[in-house]
Amino acid sequence: MPDSGKNDVIEYRAFTPDDIPAAHALSTAVKWRHRMDDWRFAARLGSGFAAVDQQGTLVGTALAWQFGTDAATLGMFIVSPGHQRRGIGRGLLDRLMAKLGSRTLLIHASDEGRPMCEALGFEHMGTIHQHQGAAFQPPLVSLPPGERLRPIGAKDTPRLVELASRASGLDRSELLPQLLDVASGIALDRDGELIGFALFRRFGDGHVIGPVIAPESPDESRAKALISYWLSLNAGMFVRVDTPLRYGLSPWLEGLGLPLVDTIEQMALDGPPSTDATLTQFALTSQALW
Repeated sequence: MPDSGKNDVIEYRAFTPDDIPAAHALSTAVKWRHRMDDWRFAARLGSGFAAVDQQGTLVGTALAWQFGTDAATLGMFIVSPGHQRRGIGRGLLDRLMAKLGSRTLLIHASDEGRPMCEALGFEHMGTIHQHQGAAFQPPLVSLPPGERLRPIGAKDTPRLVELASRASGLDRSELLPQLLDVASGIALDRDGELIGFALFRRFGDGHVIGPVIAPESPDESRAKALISYWLSLNAGMFVRVDTPLRYGLSPWLEGLGLPLVDTIEQMALDGPPSTDATLTQFALTSQALW
């Protein structure tokens, strides 16, 4: 269904792998750090829509990722700077919502996008702090007796899926194996039982730590130990961590040399997913994949 812009007509169609080079150029134009490989990974796991002008030029993107039958996340929302404020973002979001039907929908909304999401019924869940930097010297973080960090093994995948699903409230059975193909992992072990983990992978012009999942009780020391492990191995590399404000890691991350560079709102339609109160996801996989 076309939309009228100021000087042209916008057409909406399915996003395809052939759109990735133009989508990468679009994300670069709005100063996102995504590589072509980051776009390929996101598009392989999800689906969505492209907005193109009369010349066939890509001017907008929006993707979604389904987790089981009950929930989906929305992301990779971009509108070309020259085509903003013409209703293209709303057109993309309307089409994604219609395609996904009745389920919990999750989105990270910028200050500019929040009013549109609120108008569609999305409600505030929390705030995400994006930290990134390259000059850090993490301290050694002690773990409780009986707990240690160890490499993740091939046999750990079912347990990692279980922990990630419980902590996020989303079915991670398809996402986690795909992540493990492109990430390194460290496990938190308690007397032979895997109770948490953190992944480290290439993203943009650096690396991202996430997801980071661990028991919260009695404090966030386990999450700090998992994050410190990756920072200590990669001193001087550009690293990003996206963490919910409510878990209190932001002051610690800033103290390590990972300054706060952006804040974004978590929003949900039809309620937040139901999570396991004994586990916490201290850092996101990404703002698109949660």
